[in-house]
Amino acid sequence: MRPAFPDFRLGGVLATSFTGTLSERHGNAVERIPTPQRLVDWLAVSGLAVGSCTTAQLDLALELRESIHAAATAAALQDALPATAVQVINDFSVQGRAAAILTAEGKRQWRLGSASCVEDALGVIAGDAISIIAGERDGKLALCASPTCQAAFFDTSRSRTRKWCDMNTCGNRQKKARLNAKQRKNPSSAE
Repeated sequence: MRPAFPDFRLGGVLATSFTGTLSERHGNAVERIPTPQRLVDWLAVSGLAVGSCTTAQLDLALELRESIHAAATAAALQDALPATAVQVINDFSVQGRAAAILTAEGKRQWRLGSASCVEDALGVIAGDAISIIAGERDGKLALCASPTCQAAFFDTSRSRTRKWCDMNTCGNRQKKARLNAKQRKNPSSAE
């Protein structure tokens, strides 16, 4: 029987969804890709299917994930990008072999070759990170307002004032906490 893993938190932006495979970074961290097979699973649901993954390739993926998170966090805070993170992202970007194809719906989709490996998929993720960190896409990088999460996410809302990486988890948790605090402060309003 396979061990139970937490669900993937998939968003509309590949690079920030990838960084979201480690959530609650400032609380009780939740690792969503703890094994090579779990990375294969995440890549498949993200449209980057590969046949297999080694422990060494998982380590490379985690290095890229943390570099993207560091650079996206710096960009969201309008700080200087960490040189080491930039180097890792750039190195992965130039290594990957993938082709962009146009779907019938008019969307871009990545196609890996039949002999593609994890490094090719990581190259696509690195390229996506470059496009959002460089400001090439309509939206802005932001950090989740949850003090235990603080995940980097790409805000494409009209006002660019989104506060949560995911309303169903972090946003809902914060709203419940505020309601509970209000009810503790004023118990008569709860009746």
